Amino acid sequence: MTDENPPSAPAPEVPAPPALAAPVRAARLRELSPQAMLVIAVLITALTAGAVVVLWWLATAGLNGAELVTARLDALKIGLSVGAGSGGVVALYLAWRRQRSTEADLDNRERALFHQQEVAASTMAHQDRVARATEHDAAERRLTELYLKAVEQLGSVQAAVRHGGLYALERVAQDNPSQRQTVVDVICAYLRNPYTPPPEVGGPRRSGVRRPLLRSTHVRPAAMPVPSPESSPAWHNRLQEREVRLAAQRVLRRHLQPGDDLQQPQRTFWTDIDLDLTGATLIDFTFSNCHVGTASFNGATFVDSAGFGETIFAGGAWFDRAIFNGDAWFDGVTFVGGAGFTNGTFARHAKFTGTTFANDAWFGWAIFTEADFSGATFTGGALFYGATEQGSAFDPVER
Repeated sequence: MTDENPPSAPAPEVPAPPALAAPVRAARLRELSPQAMLVIAVLITALTAGAVVVLWWLATAGLNGAELVTARLDALKIGLSVGAGSGGVVALYLAWRRQRSTEADLDNRERALFHQQEVAASTMAHQDRVARATEHDAAERRLTELYLKAVEQLGSVQAAVRHGGLYALERVAQDNPSQRQTVVDVICAYLRNPYTPPPEVGGPRRSGVRRPLLRSTHVRPAAMPVPSPESSPAWHNRLQEREVRLAAQRVLRRHLQPGDDLQQPQRTFWTDIDLDLTGATLIDFTFSNCHVGTASFNGATFVDSAGFGETIFAGGAWFDRAIFNGDAWFDGVTFVGGAGFTNGTFARHAKFTGTTFANDAWFGWAIFTEADFSGATFTGGALFYGATEQGSAFDPVER
């Protein structure tokens, strides 16, 4: 049982945080040096003086008296106005430079703040991904440990430990829907292990003719006790294994029954489950009102009765070479896919009343002791070539 692959899921990769580009800083104007300010002041002074000189001499040429005084005053005013205007222009330029520098500083601060926010958000997202990946790894590690421990218990020589492993696997599958098919495969593999049920104590003797008149050369001492099957360790082991197998069958049935409403199944129902019980020994197999995908019972041996009433097989259901030692109940079963019973043996009553075969059904060379196909519907082909009932050719479709 330990050769099954443990469940595993790929851990999400933790990408490195993206490298964020440095913010593009707005260009600032170069600051004016004291030398540049001195040069500008000298130029304004020279311009003012030049204007005054030019106007003082050119505008007053040929004037005398009061006109000369008035012209020279006007020249002085004009020169000073030129100087003041030049200073104003310089002042406006300096104010524009100061405003431009302030705006550049604010823009750079905003860009730096936005870049810091981007870095913080990226760091938080990266930390969140790392935390999720760590949590995922821890959950997967715990799931793998539980699975391996349960499989190890299922392979124990002690029946009680096998029971515990079986229910541990059931819990793993119930809590982890992605692992349900894997757990079902493990349970089916356990049921496929070779097994011989214990003989019934106190059951009927074998039919046959005794020969009391024949002499025997061996005389059993009167005091020698007859060994009882119940005192055999092998008998006890087989009896305990029988209980474990019945528990495994109950686990499968419990989680493959959707309940009364298939659209809103009960919480314990496992959807889209396939069964592989090829060659399994199944004891008093009760599998009614279940919903299964593909099921293979090829070569299986059904000890005691087998009940599949009202079960839906969404995929193919194959019972080729299966042996039904007790009654086989397939009443109301729906075979959506193909149904195969080729070379099957029905030792007792086989009931297919109201069964729906939505696809082909194969019963070639099947052996029936007593069969009932009343109300059965064959939508696809129905092959009963070579089938017999109590030694006679049997084909319910032709009846």
